[in-house]
Amino acid sequence: MLKNSAFSRYWIGDTTSVLANQMLVLAFGWQIYDLTQSALSLGFIGLAHFGAQFLLTLPAGHWADRYNRQRIAVACQLIQAFAALLLAFANYGGWINTPLIYLCAVLSGASQTFQNPALRSLLPDLVGEAQLARCIAFHGAVKKGAVILGPALGGVLYLWGASAVYAISAIAYLLATVIFSYIPATKSRPHDAPATLQYVFGGLHYITNHPIILGAISLDLFATLLGGAVALLPIYARDILHAGPIGLGLLRSAPAIGAVLASLYLSYFPLKNSIGKILFLCVSVFGLTTIIFGLSTSLTLSLISLLIMGAADMISVVIRSTLVQLETPPSMRGRVSAVHSLFTGTSNQLGQFESGITAAWWGTVPSVVIGGIGTLAIVGIWLVRFPTLVKREQLYEPRS
Repeated sequence: MLKNSAFSRYWIGDTTSVLANQMLVLAFGWQIYDLTQSALSLGFIGLAHFGAQFLLTLPAGHWADRYNRQRIAVACQLIQAFAALLLAFANYGGWINTPLIYLCAVLSGASQTFQNPALRSLLPDLVGEAQLARCIAFHGAVKKGAVILGPALGGVLYLWGASAVYAISAIAYLLATVIFSYIPATKSRPHDAPATLQYVFGGLHYITNHPIILGAISLDLFATLLGGAVALLPIYARDILHAGPIGLGLLRSAPAIGAVLASLYLSYFPLKNSIGKILFLCVSVFGLTTIIFGLSTSLTLSLISLLIMGAADMISVVIRSTLVQLETPPSMRGRVSAVHSLFTGTSNQLGQFESGITAAWWGTVPSVVIGGIGTLAIVGIWLVRFPTLVKREQLYEPRS
């Protein structure tokens, strides 16, 4: 796996890009709050990213299937590097303002929207279907590490000012550009079908007509939507577990650590049999540990619950992502990956919103517990609704 030079360039480039993005997002939020002293302004940063993703997902999938995916990834790095450099010069020159930050947030969100389906659909051509699950697991581990390291590094760099964070982010994006440029050409050729509405919406149509893909994506969508306990961690750290800021840091890190451990395990010991049953088991464990966390008044038990929750979620992510890629024809992987990205991104954001609303209505603990119970209910319904997914034995099964 690691001897594959194309895959090595892929994961190193993507991890570098993720690291840059995490630093950039941290600087966006910190500086916009410095300028406005408004929590609502922070919400607009998230809205800028979500709006770009929501509006551009289908066109992004269309481009990933019609044009060279490697070149799309390179172009996205250059756009994000330009946005970071623009903010660095604006800070250095003293002409930074909130509209410029929002504009760059939109550019970053739009670039990410085009980049994600291009990279996801590129991976199977680089590593082959037999190695795809192991590569996704390993890639997930190193990306999660970048997600953990990026904000910490950005926070340290911010001690030298926002311009330092933006400049280092731009350098990282440019480095990712160079790395992606050296990924060799793949066998799959861009699709040359006419750009009709039927073609653009082809990914959504394909998903809704293939129970394996629809079941896997929708199971994750609703489970994440209902089990968004992570959004309420500050309340648990301060008012329930009485753990303070250090405890909050530990609670936030626990799911990521579990995810990294699970990813590393799967990269060396890939799943071979009973894939469907394992997927449903992992989502069940996710729901059960959500309930345990919700009821816990012990920091140790809460950390263990979140650690297991993160590991179970990562295993289900690897299974789902691999199934989506393997069950989709190469000519449609861009459009299907784009819809997949929209579903996963929406579920995370709306899940946090749902947790906040239900916590305000019913209280924090009932909100988390009911969310976990709802996740288990979804598992039960999906077991009946998608029997072909439950019975799926192997990740790779030749298409009839």
